Amino acid sequence: MSELEAKRAIEAVVLAATEPVEPRLLAQLVELSVVRVEALCDELAREYEESCRGFVLVRVAGGYRYQTHPDLAPYVERFVLDARHARLSAPALETLAIVAYKQPISRGQISAIRGVNVEATLHTLLQRGYVEEVGRDPGPGTAVLYGTTVSFLERLGLDSLADLPSLGDFVPDASVVEALERGLHLSEDPRLEDPLHEDRASDAATTD
Repeated sequence: MSELEAKRAIEAVVLAATEPVEPRLLAQLVELSVVRVEALCDELAREYEESCRGFVLVRVAGGYRYQTHPDLAPYVERFVLDARHARLSAPALETLAIVAYKQPISRGQISAIRGVNVEATLHTLLQRGYVEEVGRDPGPGTAVLYGTTVSFLERLGLDSLADLPSLGDFVPDASVVEALERGLHLSEDPRLEDPLHEDRASDAATTD
């Protein structure tokens, strides 16, 4: 099989697939090595980018799939009329983040971290296919343990959980924390704690 034919075959298979196609499977189909198939996919992705196409070839969840170009997200959102109803609520996103970073984790452990009962939000995540049961806690009660799904990786555009950003990237440095503490510090002058103090003083001066 020529290189051109192999690239066309990869395009056809990935386009027809409903899930990311593993490079190993593509290699079997086009009878080339996995390394060569990955190189061809990189070439295809570069060609699409250079020709300013409306889609991209990406590697997510351990395989390759076509996605709309990130720059065109506003147009895609308009097309998907029910997108607003499909969005997750803030509590659901918070619960999903805890599962993603702490998995496998039980419902009780998630509730302990959030400080609220997460039964309803966890049920929503299960229905949407972002979370699934991955085992049982060997301790007392053998609680169900939850983890994220392949669909979760696909929606976030991640190849594996190792690609999740480090939580340390979101922790503010010491100077920011110090500035926040100074901003929240209460003054010893009660007049300065009253947000209406200046307005009242102004009114009094006007009356006089």
